[in-house]
Amino acid sequence: VQLQASGGGLVQAGDSLRLSCAASGRTIRSYSMGWFRQAPGKEREFVAAISRGGASTSYVDSVKGRFTISRDNAKNTVYLQMNSLKPEDTAVYYCAASNTAWGTVDRDYAMDYWGKGTQVTVSS
Repeated sequence: VQLQASGGGLVQAGDSLRLSCAASGRTIRSYSMGWFRQAPGKEREFVAAISRGGASTSYVDSVKGRFTISRDNAKNTVYLQMNSLKPEDTAVYYCAASNTAWGTVDRDYAMDYWGKGTQVTVSS
């Protein structure tokens, strides 16, 4: 599976962005999908994940209520709607696909495929 994230940019605090992750080479229907981010000088961290059918989602506490992950399996695409952005959301955002158990989707080692990141910068 090849993954390509897009939609990042420079925005002000309080603004919104919608990230997309387009997959090719294989359908994502059989994969849980996740978003991770890495800020300068920090380790990569889990942001959100969605189960294969979309019935289950998981978020890191810092984005709950502000970010929404969704998927369109027909379009082979996963989205991350980010509202009420904060400067601390500044990072490179990566999408990933996992064929392992749902309980491990917040672990980067459980991801089987990674896309190149997209930069999100939130100014105060």
